Amino acid sequence: MEDIIRRIIQFRNDRDWKKFHSPENLAKSISIEAAELLENFQWSNEYCLENVADELADVIIYSILMADALNIDFIDAMSKKLEKNNEKYPIDKAKGNSKKYTEF
Repeated sequence: MEDIIRRIIQFRNDRDWKKFHSPENLAKSISIEAAELLENFQWSNEYCLENVADELADVIIYSILMADALNIDFIDAMSKKLEKNNEKYPIDKAKGNSKKYTEF
């Protein structure tokens, strides 16, 4: 994991793009790439896995760059979020259920 993060940061730095990577711009980019991911499913449930993987990778890459811009340890952030979700969605209430935690 550390190697891919290093490669993402190095790719950005080699091109001197950090100056464009404000949290606002990165949030926009994440949203745009997520929309491009969704576009693969727009008119049918048939999709090209390679295109989906590319767009998903873009979302993840921009998310890693945003974590870097905000000095967020995204592994720690995901771990904490999983703990919160575990409390909001206990197995006995959430298993096999798609309701939001406020509906339990």
